[in-house]
Amino acid sequence: MTHMFDEGLGRRQANYVPLTPLEFIARAADVYGDRLAVIHGDVRRTWRETYVRARCLASALERAGISRGHTVAVLLPNIPAMIEAHFGVPMSGAVLNTLNTRLDIASLLFMLRHGEAKFLIVDTEFAELARRAALELPQLRIISVSDVMPADPNAFARATDYEAFLQEGDPQFAWKLPADEWDSIALNYTSGTTGDPKGVVYHHRGAYLNALSNILEWDMPKHAVYLWTLPMFHCNGWCFPWTIAARAGVNVCLRKFDARTVFDLIRRERVTHYCGAPIVQSALANASPEWRAGIDHGVSTMVAGAAPSPSMIASMKQIGFDLTHVYGLTEVYGPASVCAKQEAWETLDDDERARLTARQGVRYHLQSAVTVLNPDTLEPVPPDGETVGEIMFRGNICMKGYLKNERATEDAFRGGWFHTGDLGVLAPDGYVRIKDRSKDIIISGGENISSIEIEDTLYRHPAVSVAAVVAMPDPKWGEVPCAFVELKEGINATAEELITHCRRYLAGYKVPKAVRIGEVPKTSTGKVRKFDLRASVGSGRAIDLVGDTPCASANKT
Repeated sequence: MTHMFDEGLGRRQANYVPLTPLEFIARAADVYGDRLAVIHGDVRRTWRETYVRARCLASALERAGISRGHTVAVLLPNIPAMIEAHFGVPMSGAVLNTLNTRLDIASLLFMLRHGEAKFLIVDTEFAELARRAALELPQLRIISVSDVMPADPNAFARATDYEAFLQEGDPQFAWKLPADEWDSIALNYTSGTTGDPKGVVYHHRGAYLNALSNILEWDMPKHAVYLWTLPMFHCNGWCFPWTIAARAGVNVCLRKFDARTVFDLIRRERVTHYCGAPIVQSALANASPEWRAGIDHGVSTMVAGAAPSPSMIASMKQIGFDLTHVYGLTEVYGPASVCAKQEAWETLDDDERARLTARQGVRYHLQSAVTVLNPDTLEPVPPDGETVGEIMFRGNICMKGYLKNERATEDAFRGGWFHTGDLGVLAPDGYVRIKDRSKDIIISGGENISSIEIEDTLYRHPAVSVAAVVAMPDPKWGEVPCAFVELKEGINATAEELITHCRRYLAGYKVPKAVRIGEVPKTSTGKVRKFDLRASVGSGRAIDLVGDTPCASANKT
């Protein structure tokens, strides 16, 4: 039924333009063209120069036959070409597939085939992987990037040099906005620890909105100086390539994480913002005080991947870094909720403030909802901080779905919500807190034990750098907690000491029955590989404790 507010008031070119983060770089070049955009070693490029290079890339791709619906894959570290690809590839109409640089050849070949990549833009560091891909996929065109700070200067067969390829493009290329903001902009693969990786498809609208949400959650000013400690292959760097363009900020590139190098760059380039997984934050918090000497300006940092431990929160505060805890998954463009800080928390003691800060929080500004529901009935759990349900998202910052996997897409979105597979509770103040992944809850003698609760307790010990707890089979109790611990450099502790520490804070049935000290295996993005840990103790169980239907698998940020 129409009414007077519909008649003659339809969408038209003058009043409706599809949302896309590609607009951000065009504006940065128009308004702040002479301002610095990229720093990488001796390379200094402005926004005008960066925009020209992105347009040349888009033009060269189009002239080479790339168009809407094609996939262009990139295998690059955090270097300028990776930033350019985030604009140049979708400007050509293609979908950008950023590949994890730490994957094995079998996984990469699966992704290249599944995503039907036409081009692979690859750094010379990964020449052997590119050579194998060329042999297996003869139709794949390879563009080689010889970075100014190469790890391996060797070229490889059947490759076109990136700089030469840009020369084939038009610096004034008249790229077009997407026909529809629902058009795909990026393809990101989940880790695939329990099967083939799933291809998560992003749309221009979601990328635009999440990029802006990053600004709002962080109160990010114009011309922020952002250090790339977070891999851009991971959820498109949580959409920050587009965020930094929207603020006409500075991208400080970092080929490989090294704590001392990070502090050097923060000091020299006056870095104001960076993101990182807990392993990155711990490395910086526990680094030698001499390395951070001379840093006299404010630094803001985001952490995601796991809840920050109270000791990490205290350490970051001590070194003067303002930490914001965010939460999300690949399927929601990286972080899509934030533990928004409240002024009243400043009056609390350190332990209580850390406990509140470690929660997963509330929805991002431009996300519609994050809550905890019963996965079977989709009824909200009571906000009592005790009743366990599944954490779910709804809104524009959710993926289009899984590429070529309609069944998994329908399952992930059943009931009108995106199912994360994370078990959580809803606090009286409306903040979400993870209890565990469904497969990480330990059932011991009929009692449910949260591995996160035990990990948080272990992190309170001054010697613990990394802690991970999984279920270990037990003939009497069915399964019991087993802890894997990495110690801080120069600080020793025995398994017995750590168990005694846990007894001070935990009920007896929650205390780890075994503690293994040594290096804890991690994913390429710094998250603990609990799948490997469970396998090492002979536990392969994955069960949903909330209802009869298994939770949807997802790749947590």
